[in-house]
Amino acid sequence: MPNAADILIDTLIEWDVKVIFGLPGDGINGVMEALRKRQDQIRFIQVRHEESAAFMASAYAKFTGNLGVCLATSGPGGTNLLTGLYDAKLDQMPVLAITGTQYHDLIETFTQQDVDLTRLFDNVALYNAHVSDASHMENVASLACRSALSRRGVAHLSIANDVQEMDGKSRSKRNRPKHVPNRYFHGRQVPEEIELDRAARILNDARKVAILAGRGVVGAAEELREIADLLAAPVAKALLGKTALADDDPLTTGGIGILGTAPSQEIMEQCDAVLIVGSSFPYIEYYPRPEAARGVQIDSDPQRIGLRFPVDAGLVGDARETLRLLRPRLTRKTDRSFLEKAQTAMSEWRRVADSGQNTELAARHIDLRTTNQFAVSGALASMASGLPYAIAAGAADPKRPIYAVIGDGGFGMQLGEFSTAVRMALPLKLLVICNGMLNQIAWEQMMFLGNPQFACELAPIDFAKAAEAMGGRGFTIRRFDQIEPTLTEAFSVAGPVVIQAMVDQYEPMMPPKMPKDYAKSFRQALPETPGHRAIEANVSRSPLREMMDAGEQEKELSENTTDLPGIP
Repeated sequence: MPNAADILIDTLIEWDVKVIFGLPGDGINGVMEALRKRQDQIRFIQVRHEESAAFMASAYAKFTGNLGVCLATSGPGGTNLLTGLYDAKLDQMPVLAITGTQYHDLIETFTQQDVDLTRLFDNVALYNAHVSDASHMENVASLACRSALSRRGVAHLSIANDVQEMDGKSRSKRNRPKHVPNRYFHGRQVPEEIELDRAARILNDARKVAILAGRGVVGAAEELREIADLLAAPVAKALLGKTALADDDPLTTGGIGILGTAPSQEIMEQCDAVLIVGSSFPYIEYYPRPEAARGVQIDSDPQRIGLRFPVDAGLVGDARETLRLLRPRLTRKTDRSFLEKAQTAMSEWRRVADSGQNTELAARHIDLRTTNQFAVSGALASMASGLPYAIAAGAADPKRPIYAVIGDGGFGMQLGEFSTAVRMALPLKLLVICNGMLNQIAWEQMMFLGNPQFACELAPIDFAKAAEAMGGRGFTIRRFDQIEPTLTEAFSVAGPVVIQAMVDQYEPMMPPKMPKDYAKSFRQALPETPGHRAIEANVSRSPLREMMDAGEQEKELSENTTDLPGIP
């Protein structure tokens, strides 16, 4: 007769789970044995740190749309999952976390690793259960999978190590065997007709429509392009929606926010209507002013409609399906000037080599197509997620090449996982931006609060040597003329590669337009910031000088440039 661990793994197999990320431990020995016996049906990927396992489960769900699963032992194993699980929760990814506990009759007796993980996970998990026996497992394992997928979030099962080995002989009379179907039931969700008509009126009446596209519309590029073309509406993309349209598509102005472009900011400032599609982009200051524009939002989750902007029409439904229903109600705009102006501005932006670090560099400078897959830690915006995400991409599709851009701060946190990529022989090319600084934090200290940079310097690590020590290949770029030959050699390597690029730590990370309060804080922080003379020299040159002076603040900043050392 199967025990609780057998029932758990068999249930996951029925739910079409192919991969589990985790780290063995005595609190999950029963589950590990069940996995060992089913290696031909489900793959266990051993990681170096449980936080990585949770990040990988979240990323796997992002890349595949399927359930991501992570496994950790009792006590510290389970607590280590939390950061990656919050990544899944905040980005609405279906993830199942499985944790062990100590013996069921020693819980709450101060025994070793006696941590109540169900209580600990109560905030992160939308379904959270402590499994009592094998008969209970038959029900809750299926419900956990269904809950994570249907409500798009984290489910958690906690199982005492001795319960894992219990069989299902004991069963209540109401708990009939096999009464739970192990499959997911999909449905069609579409907006109400009255809301579609209201949305069409708003968009047809507007003269200057801007579109904000997020992850929810990725995969519906054809429908998004058709609507944007009809409305002569430039499309700004939240970071998770980077592949909603190709970066070189003439209808898009690229990213939005501090990592975005000036044209994206300008269309939001100038539009009289905004269409938000599949996005909960959190930075409200980059949306249109509510009194200046009307809003339409498309989202599969009604809770998220109106979350950032007081929309006049809310369309609850799948993005592709909803755009198709909206299309016949829209009238093609003959005045294309708003779109054309944005296209001209975008062409000019692309001629300016702007600056930034890590995520900003990837967001602004790596042009992707709709056939590419792209993922970051979105709403959680966690460091140390890049390498686990890359490994998850390799687990999802081992044949596709994998590229990751990470900072030296984040890579240092999860350096050991490079050995996981080596063991898996992934075709991974990892570009490490090495500036010896927690650079985004440094500029946030200066621009947000006007405080001099403090405690952001990093001790050096030779990541190329570390890669070689773990069985991979490592390369270093120190000069501009080394870029092409080094990348050519690195990309010819079949397995995992680290390319560390040594960059200027005094290059500021600028928003596309420097807000007035940021500029004031920046000036205030400079004199006492280490390396301020080098920063001043960088800011005095193009394109940073233009970014400081951009937008509505250009006149005020130009009148006060004498306050900023190094800018004549």
